[in-house]
Amino acid sequence: MASKPTDTAARAVDRAGVPTDRPRRTLDVRAAGPPKPLSETLETLADLEEEAVLIQRNDRAPQHLYPKLTDRGYEYETIEGDEEVVTAIWRPDA
Repeated sequence: MASKPTDTAARAVDRAGVPTDRPRRTLDVRAAGPPKPLSETLETLADLEEEAVLIQRNDRAPQHLYPKLTDRGYEYETIEGDEEVVTAIWRPDA
């Protein structure tokens, strides 16, 4: 389920040093139970333009996602807030 980023998510990602000159797509998986956040994120990444940054909004840090991102050559940054956890995912060489 795609959604627009919140001001909180946008500010958090901007503070994380995520590339700012790339298009962004937001995926909100806060209401999805496991394993949906993992599978939806990987499916979205497979269809995403190579230069885009995916912003995943979740209710927890996606611990099981991190090794899969590393294996696939993605960089990521997670910012934990009071209401949500935001993870930005991007290809470093795009």
